[in-house]
Amino acid sequence: MRIESVKANRRQRVFEVETARGGYTYPFARLGIGPDSDLRISEVYVDEELGGEAFTYRLNSGEEDSVHIEQVLEYNQDPEYLKEQLLYKLSLEARRAVEESGISKRDLARRLGTSPSQLYRLLDQTNTAKSVGQMLALLHLVGREVDVVVKAS
Repeated sequence: MRIESVKANRRQRVFEVETARGGYTYPFARLGIGPDSDLRISEVYVDEELGGEAFTYRLNSGEEDSVHIEQVLEYNQDPEYLKEQLLYKLSLEARRAVEESGISKRDLARRLGTSPSQLYRLLDQTNTAKSVGQMLALLHLVGREVDVVVKAS
């Protein structure tokens, strides 16, 4: 996801990040090199060298650092980002489990009631157009048990 704009809100001590999906904040307190009473943020910009997926800030001392959009989304607990991360982890485990199971992909597709091409899409960790339910069914077929734990935050 690309960052469209970013600005420093010194009064609230946050960066205000705008994306196509909406606006997010990211507190100065989470920065690697943070401003304090002597060090102030002199510049902040969307870093095109990082594909527009991060912003870079510079302090008046000349030090600079970058913040990736994934850090912003994680801090804000963006539901779409969290879903994509869960699907990514389930996909990696499914790939490992399929290799270890010894079951042919054609047989797995048949048992799932789907096509081999759909099975390959399920195993592709970059594909986010799949459901958690499909991943759980696949993991069950290859002998993996998935426990869901809900915790108060």
